[in-house]
Amino acid sequence: MQHEAQLKTLLTQDPVRMKILRIARDLNLPDCWIGAGFVRSLVWDHLHQRQSSALRADIDIIWFDPARASAQVDSALESILSSLCSELNWSVKNQARMHLRNADAPYRSAADAMTYWPETATAVAVRLDHHDEIEVLAPFGLEDLFSRVVRPTERFRIEKQAMFLDRIRASAWRETWPDLIFVTER
Repeated sequence: MQHEAQLKTLLTQDPVRMKILRIARDLNLPDCWIGAGFVRSLVWDHLHQRQSSALRADIDIIWFDPARASAQVDSALESILSSLCSELNWSVKNQARMHLRNADAPYRSAADAMTYWPETATAVAVRLDHHDEIEVLAPFGLEDLFSRVVRPTERFRIEKQAMFLDRIRASAWRETWPDLIFVTER
């Protein structure tokens, strides 16, 4: 619970991220969250005592609605978001269709989809409710994120390990956050 409170504090102290959370909330999408680098970079910057780095190249909005699981719906939502805040690159993905791209069994929810993400520290998402309270979704918990541990999720530890290692090499995370601990063995 301590990490969750700390994450909420970091978010509330970041007016840009709070604005983004409000924009996403106002889409009124079911099971809708902002995750990945949006959260991870904020925490790792704080733990490395860095000024908050620029937002990632894209803002990852995930949601879950099997009735609207088409790339065209996501693309239309990205256009709406761009018209509201054009300085950001929005990435909207309905998790009800993403299992096809990832060769997984169908996901049951946004939380279930996140268990198939590459790293435990990245599988964290947040949203703002209609009372302006931050909610946290972390299927693997927050310990790895706050301990600066980059650990593969089960699927990426075994059958997709090469993809995980390629992702780590391409990320340049070590240069940005030198205190990270990479767990790469099987």
